[in-house]
Amino acid sequence: MRDVLNALRADWLAGGTAGLATVVRTFESAPRPPGASMLVTADGEVVGSVSGGCVEGAVYELATQVKEDGRPVLARYGISDDDAFSVGLTCGGILDVFVEPVSRHGFAELGDVMDDIDESRPVGVATVIEHPDETWLGRHLVVRPDGFVGDLGSERANRAVSDDTRGLLAAGRNSVLTYGPDGERRGEGMRVFFASYAPRPRMLVFGAIDFAAALARLGSFLGYRVSVCDARAVFATPARFPSADEVIVAWPHRYLAEQFEKGLVDQRTVICVLTHDPKFDVPLLEVALHAGPVAYIGAMGSRRTHEDRLARLREAGVSEDELSRLHSPIGLDLGSRTPEETAVSIAAEIIAAQWGGSGDPLTLLGDRIHHDEEPTPDHES
Repeated sequence: MRDVLNALRADWLAGGTAGLATVVRTFESAPRPPGASMLVTADGEVVGSVSGGCVEGAVYELATQVKEDGRPVLARYGISDDDAFSVGLTCGGILDVFVEPVSRHGFAELGDVMDDIDESRPVGVATVIEHPDETWLGRHLVVRPDGFVGDLGSERANRAVSDDTRGLLAAGRNSVLTYGPDGERRGEGMRVFFASYAPRPRMLVFGAIDFAAALARLGSFLGYRVSVCDARAVFATPARFPSADEVIVAWPHRYLAEQFEKGLVDQRTVICVLTHDPKFDVPLLEVALHAGPVAYIGAMGSRRTHEDRLARLREAGVSEDELSRLHSPIGLDLGSRTPEETAVSIAAEIIAAQWGGSGDPLTLLGDRIHHDEEPTPDHES
């Protein structure tokens, strides 16, 4: 919904009804992930995308119908042997798309949800996408760390879904959850899609150098909240890092320890150490490797620098298990030369670590492209 938020807000505030299509599940090589949305506004304008172009025409027609008749629909789009280019996904993937009417009357809590997203407060929306009783379809539960508002259809369902989605909200994950018709955890009949709108994940870049400026630009492009930290005030200035959300002048290891203590680093955070100076990076990496789980820790430097760094970290008491989490020298082997190319190399390794990619050319691989997708649901209709 983030992609279509501004257009959706305008319709919602004006009292209009929009048709919102959201990818809720993907199988095989689907082009967009769960949570991707396309909006057909009250005036018929299209905003966003669910497939990168493959099925947008069909989804547009369905969303137009839904916003007019007010009946939510769960649709499946996959490759068609007869006419793959008209409606199906030519990549061979399958998308489950939930299309619902959205208005102030049907989703009164949406205004507060949009405010939470704007203010980077964690919030999630659970939506009933399948149920034997059609009156449950499209009902919403707004979940926050301290509770929930809304009604899925019964108090039992509300409690079960709110309890089960707190962890998803904390991790910033979207997911489909399955229950019995009244929210029974052991059962079938009701499926709920949970969309998490957690604050942007953080990218902490240490070392105010030209490589850091390039990485800050790319990190911001990828959706990270980027912080650049360096102890040298003459180099760590907002003017040198316009793409960063914040530039901090502090000893790196002290700043990082403080961020951990305040609970501002989580399992989605990536830490990039570009100082390649032992007096900065060894105490910094000691903090990073000793502390709680993060998504990625990488350190720049030559292989000689890397070997010296490992020896110093071992002397400081860092275990072999902890050292195994360190990506050093940082980045994938792309033959990078410029700061911008190096930033792409680092970002590529971060993405591979996040999604389980090998970093090998796709032409050499026979497996499906997207590692996190479900296999084709042959047993489903």
